[in-house]
Amino acid sequence: MKTIGLLGGMSWESTAIYYRAINEGVKNTLGGFHSAKILLNSLEFGHLEQLMQEEQWDTIEEILIANARTVDRAGADFLVVCTNTMHKIVPKIQEHISIPILHIVDATAGVLLAKGIKKVGLLGTTFTMEHDFYKGRLMNKFGIEVVVPIAEDRNHIHRIIDEICMGDCNDHSKQEYLRIITSLQDQGAEAVILGCTEIGILVKDGDADIPLLDTTLIHAEAAVKMALSTQTTEMA
Repeated sequence: MKTIGLLGGMSWESTAIYYRAINEGVKNTLGGFHSAKILLNSLEFGHLEQLMQEEQWDTIEEILIANARTVDRAGADFLVVCTNTMHKIVPKIQEHISIPILHIVDATAGVLLAKGIKKVGLLGTTFTMEHDFYKGRLMNKFGIEVVVPIAEDRNHIHRIIDEICMGDCNDHSKQEYLRIITSLQDQGAEAVILGCTEIGILVKDGDADIPLLDTTLIHAEAAVKMALSTQTTEMA
């Protein structure tokens, strides 16, 4: 079994889900008392969140590279960055570590392609919905068309993500998400990516009339498969 490196804490709410889902995946695959070999480096999110609001991506990049190197030196065989938004700088992180990064977009695209989905809605932070690192990778690498909510709804989605990060999950916010998901369906989306690792805490597959893809669980499942496979392939 390979050792999984987790770069987490962004937020800790979703990192806890990663830890549980990965261990459950290993147990379900191998049985008995088996569990995952994990090295977790959990960052303090308050400082990073402020840097994101200030668009100080160079500083964020330096922090994540330094912490990814820590996981690399500690002996992980590959790295899982436990957040969608920070995949904006995953290519830069990959340049500075010797182990491969399991990319969350690639894992999600694999599920979409297996389902035959070619047009998908995307929910996430404003950075994920508006910047090209996520949408562009889905389109350019996998040929999957992406639709995002209108600007006002993008702001609602981001605000509610902040609520979830602070442990506030309420029915009003859930209904807002379901309304926005319906609007994406009306634009032709065949499924919706829950493209922030906290969103799956609030809404889950089955809550809407179209498939909702929880990237946290998809990423965790891909990590289990990679940890138990005989090959390690660079994904970033």
